[in-house]
Amino acid sequence: MMGLVFPSGLMTSTGYVGPDKEFDWLLSAFAGIVMCKIVYELTGVVSLLFFKGYAKLNDAEKLEWNNRGFSTFHALVVAVASVYLLLFSDLFDENYDNKLIVHRSSTLSDTILGISIGYFLSDLAMILWNYPALGGMVYVLHHGLSMFSIFLSLVHGQGQFYILMVLFTESTTPFVNLRWYLDVAGQKNSKLYVCNGVALFFGWLVARILLFIFCFYHLLTHFDQVKQMMPLAFYTLLAVPPVLAAMNLFWFWKIAKGMIKTLSKARHSHSQ
Repeated sequence: MMGLVFPSGLMTSTGYVGPDKEFDWLLSAFAGIVMCKIVYELTGVVSLLFFKGYAKLNDAEKLEWNNRGFSTFHALVVAVASVYLLLFSDLFDENYDNKLIVHRSSTLSDTILGISIGYFLSDLAMILWNYPALGGMVYVLHHGLSMFSIFLSLVHGQGQFYILMVLFTESTTPFVNLRWYLDVAGQKNSKLYVCNGVALFFGWLVARILLFIFCFYHLLTHFDQVKQMMPLAFYTLLAVPPVLAAMNLFWFWKIAKGMIKTLSKARHSHSQ
């Protein structure tokens, strides 16, 4: 009966999930969508008040400017929540609970994952509606895989430890967005642009390269637990992180090239 949907709830390999739980994460996903809409509009209002160049942007640039506003907000929320749940709460403490780590979840973790589904839905809808202005097929693939993995983990309450670890990689998003903002504002030669580029390089190295290596290490050393997940969740956990890791390596290569180019240009300008 694993994974079968019943009128009054859902039966999973870890037990019965009632309609209240389903309603909670659906409400969280809706809250994520509303959050994106509110921050999108606020970004436009605040930018118009405090950044003179915003009014001079064309419609496409304003669209992306505001879009990056809510992606930054989402990144900060999930990064802080992931750090708390992974490092400071007892949820995934191996010595705290006899329950398998891959089967652990909480109201807070469900809420954060639900909000992320709302964000990825909102951002993907904007990407597809304005395709390819906000990103090409790589972004569609990234968002699609992320949503599917989060949804599966949320509905069945499995693998949330690894999902939260991957969600923490969103912590690099503010640096990516600031780089774009400075570029559009004509600040590519500023010290802030250079410092942000260096911060992006090291942030990406830690959050999207080294953390993924640790994620794979943890997965292998806890493979006896991972094998007890439902089949679809098990194979998704084996397939999706390597694909995301490959994307991260590709983007890291581009970031490294960009940083080297920026530093060389800054050094040349300083020597003159």
